[in-house]
Amino acid sequence: MMITTKGKKMYIGGKWVDKDETIDVRDPQDNSLITTVPSASKEDMLNTIKMGEEGVAIAAKMPVHERISVLNKSANYVEKYADLFANTIASEGSKTIKEARGEVTRCIETLRISAEEARRINGETIPFDQMPGSENRVGYYYQFPIGLIAAITPFNDPLNLVAHKIGPAIASGNAIIVKPATMTPLSALLLAEAFDYAGLPNKVLSVITGKGSEIGDVLVTHPAVRLVSFTGGLDTGEAIAKKAGLKKISMELGSNSPVIVLRDAQIEEAVNSTVSGAFWAVGQNCLGVQRIFIHDDVYEPFTNKFVQRTEQYKTGNKKDERTDMGPLISEREAIRVEEWVNEALEEGAELLTGGYRDGAFYAPTVLTNVSPNAKIAKEEIFGPVVILFKVTTLDEAIEYANHVNYGLQAGIFTQNIQQAFSTIGQLEVGGILVNDSSDYRIDGMPFGGVKGSGIGREGVKFSIQNMVEPKMVQFKL
Repeated sequence: MMITTKGKKMYIGGKWVDKDETIDVRDPQDNSLITTVPSASKEDMLNTIKMGEEGVAIAAKMPVHERISVLNKSANYVEKYADLFANTIASEGSKTIKEARGEVTRCIETLRISAEEARRINGETIPFDQMPGSENRVGYYYQFPIGLIAAITPFNDPLNLVAHKIGPAIASGNAIIVKPATMTPLSALLLAEAFDYAGLPNKVLSVITGKGSEIGDVLVTHPAVRLVSFTGGLDTGEAIAKKAGLKKISMELGSNSPVIVLRDAQIEEAVNSTVSGAFWAVGQNCLGVQRIFIHDDVYEPFTNKFVQRTEQYKTGNKKDERTDMGPLISEREAIRVEEWVNEALEEGAELLTGGYRDGAFYAPTVLTNVSPNAKIAKEEIFGPVVILFKVTTLDEAIEYANHVNYGLQAGIFTQNIQQAFSTIGQLEVGGILVNDSSDYRIDGMPFGGVKGSGIGREGVKFSIQNMVEPKMVQFKL
């Protein structure tokens, strides 16, 4: 069977819906038009929410074996058409075809983990006789679905981050409305096709396309929505939190991840890992390595190898198998990165390599002599820029690493287990990678951060915990 993205249609309550008003979807590499998708209105969103309310009861009544079956069939569908999914990711977004294939593989894994976790949503018995006078009482609690979930997803992982919302929602018996990023909606629509093919009942899933400024507030503020799951920027996340009302919120809001390289590190391994971590997906990655704190004793050899490896990075056509890095999501974003780098240089930073732009492309860039208080050192650059800092002690590195309003993941390279555990206890982050860069994730682990990096955790099992509530049951005998 040949499959195509539905073009000018969005997926509302199990039906493919047209609109006269459309949004262009363009390839950021050359700004060429790929297709158009509907530009939903406030009324469209209200209608979608109404269907979602009806879908809540339908989803809750799905037996666990049916949820498992739908999720596995969806995963099989993505696997069967993996090339189409990968080419869609690489066309509408910034990823190279190699990076896109990796995302498709992870999406399949996310859906299959979701199917496995559907059978593990358990409760427990409660020993009521722990309280004097309650010896004749027995009881337990079980988990019930929270209801209607709103999911807002970003452009940088347009398939797998959608799967990370839909998979756990279906596994836990909820209905869900997905609002994908305006610039990269096609991957989400393809995933809706997978669930449609797998037999997911109507009204359980919607993927609605449109401008966040027109339909976003309607979705997150509606009282029927019981959980808002958002992945994106800190400013938008804070705005959603202020207006969402009395409902659950789960947010992954990015970072400017630190990595510490100590004097006993395996330098070659540390360089390869951090270069990849800095420039994967053009640095448009919440886990991307942005700040590297290097012990004075190994600063020079590490820096020389890091710059040499960076200069070997091949930037160009996303569909070319030899390409390591493509364009940013838009020329506007590339200009912003250029402005941040130029500002740092004007403030005294030293450019070791890169630092130039060609349209939406920005060269892999390495800076040093940057003040820890500079904007580029404290905010999330979300581009292919990394800063090298020289430190003399582990305590100094930890202090600087914590000196920001983010705390998603961090890495440390050392052969000293005492130093590793000391760092684990002191870094203010949600995850620490020892002898690896910050840019590592599997879809079954708890994923999320502290401070401005978000609220709650993703990873299938941990997302499900946000999507259910315990109901207590007690019998008096």
